[in-house]
Amino acid sequence: MKRLIFISALLALLLSACGAQATPTIDPAQVQASAMAAASTMIAQTQQAIPPTPVPTDTPQATPTPFYTPTPFVLPTSVLASPTTSSASGDPCNAPLPANPPGQKTIIMIQNNSGAQANVSIYLEKTKFGQCGYRGYQLSKGGSVTITDLTYGQYYLYVWINNPQKPKTLTGGGYISSPTKWTFVITPTNIQFIVP
Repeated sequence: MKRLIFISALLALLLSACGAQATPTIDPAQVQASAMAAASTMIAQTQQAIPPTPVPTDTPQATPTPFYTPTPFVLPTSVLASPTTSSASGDPCNAPLPANPPGQKTIIMIQNNSGAQANVSIYLEKTKFGQCGYRGYQLSKGGSVTITDLTYGQYYLYVWINNPQKPKTLTGGGYISSPTKWTFVITPTNIQFIVP
């Protein structure tokens, strides 16, 4: 009989070990802390994705001003003023270039290979005929302009590349001394002057 009680007790012990486990309880404070951490992370990521809002200031914003064309940049593709136009400083070279200035004509092509839209200011240093000044052009991505009414002389280009990810300004130039086609190629990093 002792043996039967021992086997029964052992069997009862084994069966109780195989029974249902008690359900673990979750601490509500831990659940709330995890939810708050996840929500804070999502809010931070959302805020990081929103572009910053400019803060109003009394300080005027800087504007790109080329060292060859200190007057406001203009974008027409035709003549902007007569040869007698000059700035308030009295410098006749600080004015738009007229159409068909005197002197031997040449062909100038400006090619925009910068990968973005570009604003171009071309400046002619004073020639032996006394002509000088600038013109402005707006070139689309991959666009170009061919100018056929300008003369031999020293030309400088000032370019604003309007790439939202990498806006940039470039300068370059070259001396044009023949009627053949001369080319300025705007790349993302420089202005190449191609001599014919």
